[in-house]
Amino acid sequence: QGQLVESGGGLVQPGGSLRLSCAASGFIFSGYAMRWYRQAPGKERELVAAITRTGGITNYADSVKGRFTISRDNAKNTVYLQMNSLKPEDTAMYYCYGYEERLRSTAYWGQGTQVTVSS
Repeated sequence: QGQLVESGGGLVQPGGSLRLSCAASGFIFSGYAMRWYRQAPGKERELVAAITRTGGITNYADSVKGRFTISRDNAKNTVYLQMNSLKPEDTAMYYCYGYEERLRSTAYWGQGTQVTVSS
């Protein structure tokens, strides 16, 4: 059974940086497109960033363009989210999501990691 485990969240001051990691196991990671979502209290879950299985194409929500970077290392079965110039409105639970890119036959969610931006 596939599994995604996020790490790297925490408390950071406005303007600071964090790097989230999502480690995959139990499935062929290189065949999966990956996404990062976030959900703040009282708000709907929103897509933050996405990357194709090869890493050749990335997409970002307008709210994080120029500040966040999604990347992946298929040799390490890990996807990353580098977050710079963090703002209080970035505070949320961040979730990793992966789906089989060619057939969309299976998908997995991680358990989430909390990011809090506050002074």
